[in-house]
Amino acid sequence: MLNVFKWFSKDLAIDLGTANTLVYMEGKGIIMNEPSVVATDTRTGKLVAIGHEAKAMLGMTPDQIVAMRPLKDGVIADFRMTEALLEHFIKKCVKSFFIKPRIVVAVPFGITEVEKKAVKDSVIQSGASDVTLILEPMAAAIGAGLPIQEPSGNMIVDIGGGTTEVAVISLAGIVFSRSIRIAGDEMDEAIIQYIKRKYNLLIGSKTAEIIKKTLGSAYPLDSEKVVEVRGRDLASGVPNVMKISSEEIRDALAETVFSIIDAIRVTLEKTPPELSADIIDRGIILTGGSSLLKNLDYKIKEETGLPVALADDPLMTVALGTGKVLADPGLLKKVAVT
Repeated sequence: MLNVFKWFSKDLAIDLGTANTLVYMEGKGIIMNEPSVVATDTRTGKLVAIGHEAKAMLGMTPDQIVAMRPLKDGVIADFRMTEALLEHFIKKCVKSFFIKPRIVVAVPFGITEVEKKAVKDSVIQSGASDVTLILEPMAAAIGAGLPIQEPSGNMIVDIGGGTTEVAVISLAGIVFSRSIRIAGDEMDEAIIQYIKRKYNLLIGSKTAEIIKKTLGSAYPLDSEKVVEVRGRDLASGVPNVMKISSEEIRDALAETVFSIIDAIRVTLEKTPPELSADIIDRGIILTGGSSLLKNLDYKIKEETGLPVALADDPLMTVALGTGKVLADPGLLKKVAVT
């Protein structure tokens, strides 16, 4: 009989990110990866779009339509919109009014008790039968295949859209972790402000994200690039085009990159000596979408003197780790957040 219920099970693991939400279904793997964006009609209060469709509207809506991210810095900023986002994604995955899935959600290490309650309440209201929280750095380490249950030091750096999570893990527990609300979104904002300050050109967040992916780097590139950037001239008020180089964007991102490296240094300084020895051998593993910033691994290696490697699939690591925990009740009991 238990096998029959297992067959009908639609239990989910969710990486509820500032930029993207990923959903893992037991037995199927990652079945959804959509932007954490909603669009609403301010006149009626009704949802107009969610996910990819809503993200395409960012910065391009008329006055009555507002496209926004209901999560900020890895936590819920707008409870009602987050609930609508989750309800839409859960229904899209489960496709049944009769099944209320058990759900495991990855949350930032620095989350407060109030923020934990907001996540749990939002997921329950969205249709879950039970909600368990695990910490993002733990999920990232499990997803990256690190031996987190062994008595040895494993260092993970998860750089997402809203937060950077740095942690040293041993015996299925976090020995020390540092969470800073500086990550991909902060990089985008740094690019916007740099171009505004230097060229008097105003660009939007979507353009900044494209520039980051095209030109962004933390360490000199083998071949530097130049691209044309379109925006609004703040002096004349009319559209304008400027040529921007990868060296300039590296300068724009320098402070954000330094903040991430500083968080790594602090974590290393707080790590017990025996675990530090393991980290010298095993190095640092980078995960999260913003860890894909070009040459970030080289920059961290230069600053720390430690080996640094990208996880096999940085964008999916937290979701995969949360999915592995969902499928292993024993591990879930060890790593669940109370």
